[in-house]
Amino acid sequence: MKLKARWIRWLLVSAVMLVIGLSYTLNYYLFADHYVAIFKKQPSLNEMIKWELPYWIIWAALSPAVFSLTRRVRVNGDHWGSTVQAHMLLGLFITFVHRGLYLLVGWLLHVAAYQPLPTISDLFNFLFFFNLPTGFLTYATILLIALAVDYYDRYREEELKTTRIAAELANARLQTAEAQLRALKMQLQPHFLFNTLNSISALIAEDVEAADVMIARLGDFLRLTLENSGEERISLERELEFLKRYLDIELIRFNDRLSVTMDVEPESLGASVPNLILQPIVENAIRHGIGSRPEPGHIDIHADRTGDILRLKIADDGVGASESFGRPLKEGVGFSNTRARLAQHYGDSYRFELSGAPGGGSLVTLEIPFERSVLEDGNTDKNAHRRR
Repeated sequence: MKLKARWIRWLLVSAVMLVIGLSYTLNYYLFADHYVAIFKKQPSLNEMIKWELPYWIIWAALSPAVFSLTRRVRVNGDHWGSTVQAHMLLGLFITFVHRGLYLLVGWLLHVAAYQPLPTISDLFNFLFFFNLPTGFLTYATILLIALAVDYYDRYREEELKTTRIAAELANARLQTAEAQLRALKMQLQPHFLFNTLNSISALIAEDVEAADVMIARLGDFLRLTLENSGEERISLERELEFLKRYLDIELIRFNDRLSVTMDVEPESLGASVPNLILQPIVENAIRHGIGSRPEPGHIDIHADRTGDILRLKIADDGVGASESFGRPLKEGVGFSNTRARLAQHYGDSYRFELSGAPGGGSLVTLEIPFERSVLEDGNTDKNAHRRR
C-alpha cells in the first residue's frame, strides 16, 4: 500500500513538473529574444520543447530522492539548525546533479542548434552555472511539498495508531468482561449442582422413586445448561424455561411445602436477559425464605415491561430479609455473583434490591434496560408461563 502511494505521488509530481515545463516552454517561445545568442535563429516551438521539457522531466525523476531525503533528514525542534544546513548541502548537490544531467541530455538532443557547434566539455564550462539559482529554488519547492506530505503521513500514522490502540483496548476490555462473566457463571453452576446432589442423596434414603425422578429432571436441567453455556444473554422466555427445570427439581425436594406462581406479561418474554440470572435469586428465596422453616411456603415470580425497563420481581412468604440476611446482597455466592454480572452487562444502568415483601417474607426487585431478543421458539404461548 505504501509503495502504491509513493508511485501515485511521483506521478503527481511528474504531472506538475510537466505542466510547469510546458508553461516555461510557451513563455520562452513567445519571449525568446535572449535565445537568439545561442541558437542560429529564433528557435521553433519544437526546439523549445526539446530544450525546456527535459529540465522539468529530470526534476520529476529526482523528486523521489528528495522525498526520501525528507523522510531521513527530518526537521525537529532540537536540531533544526543542523537539519536546515544538511538540506541546503543536499539541495546544492542534487541541483548540481540535475544541472549535469540536463546539459548532457540537452547536448544530445539539439547540439546542432548551437553556434558554433560546442563539445560537451564546452557546454559544461559555459552553462553549468547558468540558471543554477532557479534549480536550487526548484529543489526547495519540491522539498516543501515533500515536507508537507511527510507531515501529513506522520499525522495519519499517529491517527491510525491511536485508533488501533483504542480498538485493541476496547477488545481487551470486552474479552476481560467476557472472561469474568464466564468465571461467575462457572461459580454459579457448581454451586447449584452440589446443592442438588446433596438433596438427591438425602432423598434416596426416604423415597427412591422421587430421587429417580429428581435425577431425570436434573439431567434435563443440565442439558439446558449446556445448550445455553456459550451465550451470555438469552430471551426471558428461555430463561424462564430454564428456571422451570430448576423448580421441577425443588418441587420434588420440598414436596407439598413449596408452591410457585409465575405471572409474566407476554410482551416481556422477548426481552434479552443475562443467562442464568434468575435461578440463583430463586434458589436464595427457597433456601433462606422457605427451607429454613417447617411450614409450606410460596414463591411468586413476576415480569413486566414499563417503558424501556424490564422489571422482574421474586417474592417469598418466608422468614423475611431482616431475619435471614444481615447484609443480604453481600451474603452468599448467588447474590454477589448476580450483582457482579449485572454490573458487567449494564454498568450502572440497573437496579438490584432486596427488601421485605408487603405480606411478609422477602422481595427481590431487578430492573434492567429492555432490549429485545430474537425468540428461538417462534410464537409465544401467552399462558405458558402462568403456573400454580
